Amino acid sequence: MTRMPALGMVATPGRRAQMIEIAKQADERGFTGIHVPSLSACMPFCQAVLAETKNIIVGTSIQPIYLQHPRELAANAALLHEISGGRFHMGIGVSHAPVYDRLGLSVGKPISDMRDYVASMRAQEDVGELPPIVLATLRNKMLTLSGEAGDGAVWANGARSYIPSQLEVTGVKASNNFFIGNMLPTVIDDDREAAGAVHKRTISGYLNLPNYRNYWREAGYADPIAEVETAIEADDQSRLPDIMGDAWLSDVTLYGSADYIREQVEESLNNGITPILVPSSTSGGMAKAIAEVFAIFE
Repeated sequence: MTRMPALGMVATPGRRAQMIEIAKQADERGFTGIHVPSLSACMPFCQAVLAETKNIIVGTSIQPIYLQHPRELAANAALLHEISGGRFHMGIGVSHAPVYDRLGLSVGKPISDMRDYVASMRAQEDVGELPPIVLATLRNKMLTLSGEAGDGAVWANGARSYIPSQLEVTGVKASNNFFIGNMLPTVIDDDREAAGAVHKRTISGYLNLPNYRNYWREAGYADPIAEVETAIEADDQSRLPDIMGDAWLSDVTLYGSADYIREQVEESLNNGITPILVPSSTSGGMAKAIAEVFAIFE
């Protein structure tokens, strides 16, 4: 029997009901999880999906900690944990500086703030039992904290060649009580060049985030990161997609034939890492992209 990945699913305005129906299909097909980013009301969407599904794990990936008081988030998370029979994962993270700049928020130090936030959530005695708390991570300090204070760790666009060594160095291991996942932008198409071009358009935005550049530099891509920073300093955003070579792009995303995608999913699972496929398509929107994922895991 084919081992199944999880899905990343964005609930964009106007398509939320459609995405709930697709989530029900993912549950029926045996996908292991649905992970919802913070782009559009991730907590209410998780609640709606949990109400319409029976077996699948549903979680935020992630809810930014600076946007909600830890007591309120703990209460909401405990409610979803209780009514779902333990199928909810509370994924939290510090997000990115540009998000808070747009909102006019001042934030502190990521590691100490995350440690304090998790401790505050766990200190709320009158909200009920909390679900597993999964920490968004990139570099080793946050990964180490996830092992000390959390019940899981999740990357977004994590370098698949580098994560196993991160886990070895930090001593963090997947188990029945500790979730490890990696959200991977995924395009299924025999035309690998066309599939890669889709990723170049989406991943190039992450190149403007210093924490991602620092992470990918550590992961072994110092030379292209240096080129990226030269282009950014020159205010030449148009160069960014072309700097991402196949080796780098293949490491932080999935793209290519159905057989290749299935092989890479199996490899991640063999390493104890749940691949969370975030689908895009060369010929349609998210609904079509998810249908393409469904088709290769029949």
